[in-house]
Amino acid sequence: MLDTDTKRRINTCRDILVGKVPDPKSQVEQITIALIYKFMDDMDLEAEEMGFARKFFTGEFERYAWARLVAPGIGGQEMLNTYSEALARMVENAELPELFRSIFRNAYLPYRDPETLRSFLREINGFTYDHSERLGDAFEYLLSVLGSQGDAGQFRTPRHIIDFMVEIIDPTKQEVILDPACGTAGFLISSYKHILKANSTPTEDGNGNSAVVDAAEAALESPLRYKGDLLTPEDRERLAGNIKGYDISPDMVRLSLVNLYLHGFLDPKVEEYDTLTSEDKWGQTADVILANPPFMSPKGGIRPHNRFQVQSKRSEVLFVDYMAEHLNPNGRAAIVVPEGIIFQSQGAYCELRRMLVEGKFLAAVISLPAGVFNPYSGVKTSILILDRAAAKASDSIAFFKIENDGFGLGAQRRAVKGSQLPQVKSELGAWLAATRGGGEAVLNSSLGIAVEKALVAGDGQYNLSGERYRKEEARTSAFPMLRFDDVCTLEYGSSLPKSARRDGPFPVMGSNGVTGFHDEYAVEGPAIVVGRKGSAGEVTWVDVNCFPIDTTYYLKQRDPTASDLRYLYWILRSLDLPALRGGAGIPGLNRTDVYEKHKIPLPPLEVQREIVAEIEGYQKVIDGARAVLENYRPHIPIDPTWPTPTFEDAPCQIIDGDRGANYPSKDDFAPAGYCLFLNTGNVRADGFRFDSVEFISAEKDNALRKGKLQRGDVVLTTRGTVGNIGIFDDTVEYDNVRINSGMLIFRPNAAALSSAYLFQFFRSENFGTQKARAMSGSAQPQLPIRSLNQIKIPLPPLENQQAIVAEIEAEQALVAANRELIVRFEAKIEKAIARVWGGVDEATPEEAAA
Repeated sequence: MLDTDTKRRINTCRDILVGKVPDPKSQVEQITIALIYKFMDDMDLEAEEMGFARKFFTGEFERYAWARLVAPGIGGQEMLNTYSEALARMVENAELPELFRSIFRNAYLPYRDPETLRSFLREINGFTYDHSERLGDAFEYLLSVLGSQGDAGQFRTPRHIIDFMVEIIDPTKQEVILDPACGTAGFLISSYKHILKANSTPTEDGNGNSAVVDAAEAALESPLRYKGDLLTPEDRERLAGNIKGYDISPDMVRLSLVNLYLHGFLDPKVEEYDTLTSEDKWGQTADVILANPPFMSPKGGIRPHNRFQVQSKRSEVLFVDYMAEHLNPNGRAAIVVPEGIIFQSQGAYCELRRMLVEGKFLAAVISLPAGVFNPYSGVKTSILILDRAAAKASDSIAFFKIENDGFGLGAQRRAVKGSQLPQVKSELGAWLAATRGGGEAVLNSSLGIAVEKALVAGDGQYNLSGERYRKEEARTSAFPMLRFDDVCTLEYGSSLPKSARRDGPFPVMGSNGVTGFHDEYAVEGPAIVVGRKGSAGEVTWVDVNCFPIDTTYYLKQRDPTASDLRYLYWILRSLDLPALRGGAGIPGLNRTDVYEKHKIPLPPLEVQREIVAEIEGYQKVIDGARAVLENYRPHIPIDPTWPTPTFEDAPCQIIDGDRGANYPSKDDFAPAGYCLFLNTGNVRADGFRFDSVEFISAEKDNALRKGKLQRGDVVLTTRGTVGNIGIFDDTVEYDNVRINSGMLIFRPNAAALSSAYLFQFFRSENFGTQKARAMSGSAQPQLPIRSLNQIKIPLPPLENQQAIVAEIEAEQALVAANRELIVRFEAKIEKAIARVWGGVDEATPEEAAA
């Protein structure tokens, strides 16, 4: 598992290099070369300590040994000259393995600044690792900075998704495994780990190693943690030759060679090769293919050779075609594809899907969440599972939809509970095994369905979107199920022209809320309103005595003695009426569709009222918890002896973002950028949000003069939603962050003003009252800095500030517990309604206690 010190050192190395080496890929190369350089010297020192001879730095190359390079007393210029010379001459060192010589073949130092090099090498010298597994973990993190879109639309696949795909395909020690667009060799290394794990003597945890407890830890699991002691020498030799990769980029080939070497491959089989335009390896096939090929095509498209079945210039089409055609007769593949492959109606896409289905390649499609590639891209992807044996034996294709992959879908991708990957892996694996075996393959899953190929082929489009084939199951109940319009009807409101509206006591309820007032033609309330246009299908309870209706529906009971209006409100909320929206322009709800599609379970009136009483008891708790969340504001009790300077005189520097000519243009933003550029939408009432972020290049970052955050800075929005606040502390994972001109940075003097205290002051009612008086503008609210400078901040001694922060944070912990309370009681409401439908489990002991 990657330790925090190693991660910090890698980030520091990048910070040192950025002024001289702005390109992230070049930074990775410089750090990689330096780490390998030091690693070779460490291995020499270890050999000497064990009584063996040095292996790498011997003879005339001994003077380039790392320990000599960074020895005390070495001047900056001498260090620069020696390091540059060593990089240039390393390929001449006959004692180096050929792999290492290839790594250094084109290595050079791209700058001539002794102080930058000295700082960089000192940081590299701080790396400690006693074997290549530790270095492999560091290298994996280093490669993560390349996880952005390149010129060819390359995205680094998250490690847990790679492992998930590999485990479904289940490669074995006898099989040839290929990634024809291998990038940094993630699929190849995961396949190797999978095979080692399958061929290791089991222990208490089943794999001979410490148990992996969650998706975040599994994502950094190293193959070297599995002994593979059940593999024979012949097995290992065959395995080393069977794991192969191609990539068109020489830089990616170099990085993948290093990655494979550090994971135990002394002679890795990765080659520079253009899979789509070269025919040299067309005759080579594989038992297993795993890949996340480039999604984008260069301007003008690909110019492939003529051996592809599907004629296209789109790279994603050609790669899938290539992989299908290069599988052995019983071969298997897992391929990440963009949504165009799934449903685009253009000829090449349809022809590719027809080939996969009719050619008996495609066995399953797994839809992934749209945020899997965050923070680099929100692109929606799926996984195609090709299994020639299963596809030949089955008349169906399995479709799965994953909504939780074990990580949040925001930019930071924090680990979360409830991953659906294990369920899909288990259920799809069992279905594929049963299908290959010729038995009856039944797919019983809450996440997946099996669809007959004839249905997929029906319209000639071969659409691979599983949702279009999913049939809604009829809902049942222990109570009588009556047609919707036998219980109640949806009545039109009167369309009230503006000329007919006038002031009155009753709000006019429209599809989009309150639209005016009127005192005639009112509907007697309370009542249930159902959106007809715009917010079509939304169900609202209107708790007033009388009100007019405009361009929407209200519900009318057939027999008020047989149904309780509040009961109907809760039942209508469970029917998912918005799913019936239709129309090409403004979405609308046709009441005939509601009548035909839905039935209403109708228990006796007394039972209805008991259900309503239970639900509304829960709702009162929810309303109370929401009131606490909405109304709580920290309060700082002010001692009259404390100074209360204005911000103009406070011990705090105020920094604006860059403006004018320096402000980034749209051309300065790129997914592969170096510096995160915050806009006001990234700052919320209680901190930063990184679910939608933008990056600028290192060159643009260097050109900007103001607005760069330091640890301890507090950020306040001054335009739009004024007063949102964030603190740039150690919980923020990004290192290089700037702000736009819609906010300010507050940089406290730590000796007199605590960042945490300032953060809580901005959230407090003390600040809120003064802010309201200082704001200007109604259409575009803003807090001008001249007005902000006159706001007063109570400034107790530092120890008092810390005590106030501790007290507020204790309060906020109690307030935050209300969010959990809301979640629990909303679940209770769902279960109470589900009991009417006859589909609910008994409450857990924890829920009962709550």
